Amino acid sequence: MRILLTNDDGFEAYGLSLLHDIATSLSDDVWVCAPIVEQSGKGRGVTLHDPLRVKRIDAKRFAVSGTPTDCVQIAVNDLLPSPPDLVLSGINRGFNLAQDVTLSGTVAGAFQGMTLGIPSIALSQCLDFDHNSEDQWDSATGHGAGVLSALIERGWPTDVVLNINFPDCPADAVTGIEVTKQGLRDLHEMHAVKRCDPRGRHYYWMDFHNYQQTLVDGTDLKAVAENRISVTPLHLDLTHYATMHELKKTLGGTVPKAVRQPEAAK
Repeated sequence: MRILLTNDDGFEAYGLSLLHDIATSLSDDVWVCAPIVEQSGKGRGVTLHDPLRVKRIDAKRFAVSGTPTDCVQIAVNDLLPSPPDLVLSGINRGFNLAQDVTLSGTVAGAFQGMTLGIPSIALSQCLDFDHNSEDQWDSATGHGAGVLSALIERGWPTDVVLNINFPDCPADAVTGIEVTKQGLRDLHEMHAVKRCDPRGRHYYWMDFHNYQQTLVDGTDLKAVAENRISVTPLHLDLTHYATMHELKKTLGGTVPKAVRQPEAAK
């Protein structure tokens, strides 16, 4: 099995090296194509107005001056001798839950693999950013290979990406694995912090509040909060079908007549 790894934290990220260790326990044909610098929050961004530079680190590892989507595309198109059998994106430093999946470069890397017809999985490690240490990756280290092996053996539809989030706890404190739905945060955490540079000019830095969210049964948010590994099947169809059917009752298949504007007073 040929495995392609990418991420959005950058080529030098600890999570990518951990994912490489996990992948090499599953296959002896593991390739890496990841951004040279961090691309967190870039979503499915593609580099369209600048050239992509590729630095070959060794026989099977490349660093690219682009986004995770760029990395997967250029690896499959040009860098690998043949397409991979599996794309793994991560392991992200921090969770990708609920609305995060639409912003995440980690999830985007997996989606790009899926659009190319390759089974793809995104992996993230929930952690406390105030206490940065390798110990915080323990649940991914201890359970990553086992979860991936089970999913690979089981398989999943070709139009689906699997989004895995490991809880912020030691490996032996993980209480299980739960197949979940995408949650929804009821409190907005992202906000812009206004600051002033040494020349008196204002700028803004995006930050996040650590609000306690309402935890709904069956969601990715609740699973990781209760020390379970969350596995969420995602797809790119963003259509809201209930609204689509309701709108059809009004609009049907015809073009509504334009409302006549009142004539200007003479």
